[in-house]
Amino acid sequence: MNRSASKAALAIALAATMLAAAGCNKLKARDELNKGVQAYKASKFEQAIEHFKNATDRDPKLTVARLYLATAYVAQYVPGGDTPENTRFANGAIEQFKKVLDSNEGAKSTRVLSTKGLASIYFNMKNFEEAKNYDKKAIAIDPNDPENYYSVAVVDWTQTYVPRQEARLKLGLHNNPPPGDPFWKTKESMKVCQDFKEKNTAPVQEGIDMLTKAIELRKDYDDAMAYINLMYRERADIQCGDNDARAADLKTADDWVQKTMDTKKAKAEKALEQHGIVLDKPKPDEE
Repeated sequence: MNRSASKAALAIALAATMLAAAGCNKLKARDELNKGVQAYKASKFEQAIEHFKNATDRDPKLTVARLYLATAYVAQYVPGGDTPENTRFANGAIEQFKKVLDSNEGAKSTRVLSTKGLASIYFNMKNFEEAKNYDKKAIAIDPNDPENYYSVAVVDWTQTYVPRQEARLKLGLHNNPPPGDPFWKTKESMKVCQDFKEKNTAPVQEGIDMLTKAIELRKDYDDAMAYINLMYRERADIQCGDNDARAADLKTADDWVQKTMDTKKAKAEKALEQHGIVLDKPKPDEE
């Protein structure tokens, strides 16, 4: 055998060996994935994490293992906690969700799950801007999912309601004033109102628009209806002396409360019809 033929044979042998090793690694990765899933189902999250890590090490393109790894970190994360261990769980989940997105591997549903996962964990960490950022990325990936629009609105409401209520408490104003009682009575409180109006008008309107879209996509979305009521109350509270505008917003909010109640009732009745026992109405001569 000449040198050229010998080199060719060696290259073929090496390629075959590498293919066999790659195939073996993929099989072992699948085995680690299955062991991780079993540990996860048994709530043995640390064991699950190690198995999922092993799976991704053996097959970096096994996206489902990386997604499970992120989910196992999330399962141990306590929202709002700032201990080193809790931070490790949060950062671990963020890292794996982002790797799923960066890899461009997997189906559209996988990218949506990772994007929603990032939005959720950032929200629980009170990093609201990043949460909204990923909620909007979820809309870009799946514009027909009403929950993505709802999630943006929840962030908008949280960012406007919480600081406004804190400001009201500092001013000694009622959190729940009686009907007809103006919210902003003094020069100091009016200045605070104007500041909040300038800062909150855009996110309040965004929240209303997002919830309107969510309800368009899901006609019986009662959670979105409940939040649109809250958003109109937010807008009412930054009308800053415009009593007519405030009254109109409160009227709209009350209308959405009624729609929410009606929708919940209709859904409950429908569920009863589908899963409950429906008795035949008695015949006239049996009454």
